[in-house]
Amino acid sequence: MIEHLSEAIPIYIEQSGFLAPLLFVLFHLIRPLLLLPVIFVCMVGGYLFGVIYGSIFSMIGLTLMCIIFYFITMKFPNLLSKFAKLNKKMMKNGPMTMNQIMVLRMVPFVHFHLLSLYVMEQTNSFKEYTKYSFLGIVLPSIIFTSFGQMIVDLPLFYSIALLVFLTAIFFGFRKKNLDKQTNVEWKKFFKTS
Repeated sequence: MIEHLSEAIPIYIEQSGFLAPLLFVLFHLIRPLLLLPVIFVCMVGGYLFGVIYGSIFSMIGLTLMCIIFYFITMKFPNLLSKFAKLNKKMMKNGPMTMNQIMVLRMVPFVHFHLLSLYVMEQTNSFKEYTKYSFLGIVLPSIIFTSFGQMIVDLPLFYSIALLVFLTAIFFGFRKKNLDKQTNVEWKKFFKTS
């Protein structure tokens, strides 16, 4: 059912006329419930609206999603403490910089809300959290949306081939990551300055 919904929503947005931007932002907000990766929704934005407007609408949608996540975690402190424990296990080698968070936001297999939680823990106020959340999604939004626009510009055969290739890579890496857990030392992977 979720697969059909994730295919039907972009078609519905495309056919909705002047409501399309609003529906696209709402698509970003329900994305976690559909278990869709951020890259997929941003690529849909590039396909539907082009790089500039697709990026703007994706930034709005992702920022609103970060804000909603903030209030949900504040409303349920038990959920926040469970996320905090998971976050401490994953980020045990010290704090990350904003540049590192932006890079991790571009990796489709790093959980979006886990990084939001990390930003929440590193900031002192809602305003600061919102600012850093927004800064952390600018570059990924533009890059992912550009992929969607690129697919539009390719001939149909190459667009389909690229989508099949990206889907195979996504599910191949997903299965590989589920089969084999790899630990990377954060200090070696990301040198903090």
